[in-house]
Amino acid sequence: MTHTDFIPYGRQSISEADIAAVVKSLRSDFLTQGPCVSEFENAVATKVGASYGVAANSATSALHLACLALGVGTGDRVWTSPNTFIASANCARYCGASVDFVDIDPRTYNMCANKLAQKLQAAKLTDTLPKVVIPVHFAGQSCDMAAIYALSKAYGFRIIEDASHAIGATYQGGQVGNGKYSDICVFSFHPVKIITTAEGGMAVTNNEQLAKHMRTHASQGTTKSPDELTQQPGDWYYEQHTLGFNYRMTELQAALGLAQLSHLDDFIERRHQQFEHYKTLLKNFPITLPYQSEDNYSSLHLYPILLPEHNKSARKGVFDVLRHAGIGAQVHYIPVHSQPYYKQLGFNDGDFPVAEDYYARTLSLPLFTDLTYAQQERVALILKHALIANRVMRA
Repeated sequence: MTHTDFIPYGRQSISEADIAAVVKSLRSDFLTQGPCVSEFENAVATKVGASYGVAANSATSALHLACLALGVGTGDRVWTSPNTFIASANCARYCGASVDFVDIDPRTYNMCANKLAQKLQAAKLTDTLPKVVIPVHFAGQSCDMAAIYALSKAYGFRIIEDASHAIGATYQGGQVGNGKYSDICVFSFHPVKIITTAEGGMAVTNNEQLAKHMRTHASQGTTKSPDELTQQPGDWYYEQHTLGFNYRMTELQAALGLAQLSHLDDFIERRHQQFEHYKTLLKNFPITLPYQSEDNYSSLHLYPILLPEHNKSARKGVFDVLRHAGIGAQVHYIPVHSQPYYKQLGFNDGDFPVAEDYYARTLSLPLFTDLTYAQQERVALILKHALIANRVMRA
């Protein structure tokens, strides 16, 4: 098997126009911070219907900035989903806060609003309510944000949407990131995401002060804004007003992001075509295909399938057959609370049974913009062989 035969679970789609945009930036006077960064921030904010965008060098950095902007610190509590990448929880730990999790909905694999309501009711009795809740839009499908927002008003917590998978998605007809149901929303531009800046992320918000806070903290806590300086001896002058970080996005990344953003709608439309093709190819397989809520138009970052509950022990065997045949299946995600670091903080296996059951049975099949129907058919054929070999499916 050659490298070109391998089908990864996700991969960037880079056009000649994207390359030309980066080359143009390389030939400009700016490589780090320049006009492309601001243009990209404005373009993303406009696209999703938000007032402000703050670019960062990763979505992890953007999540950290969002927590800082909402005042998360030592003694505070932040809740998120166990079915996510570790950054959704780590961002709160960076601020000194404690982290807890809310189990997932068995259909969407997102944070369950009903379980959140139950957990909030119990936490109120013990005075342990969260300061911030971070719902994660897993695989590109929005959480039930209207229900979560209503709970935020009843229990007094703030909301950061982790939309790392979900740029271009909609919820109840509105763009994910428009701020209707949250304080801040974060997107990722990692190469396996819908659009890429190689590495990078962005926080969007409708609150000017939150945007200002995040932008300052992303740039070492410094400012050159005349209305914020205590003195103005010359154009060279800047001031550090807080302890910040070097979380800035480069001009090269922003140039690529701007070019990629122009393809966003086409990329997602292509993913929906692939989603429907998988539905046809896999309809008679003894597996659970991804569920899509009528309230959502997902950006379809991932294509997670579930093996039958009584065959969960076959998952590794199926995975190994796929990988050996050049199909880059993956598992999304190992529940965060089961990681050794979080077990040291007191979490145990069995704490979030729905997320754990999902993890034990899931596989993500390849899904990316340039995936061809022929490649999908190869994936389906090898998956069938894998299921038969592991006694999940009859020949």
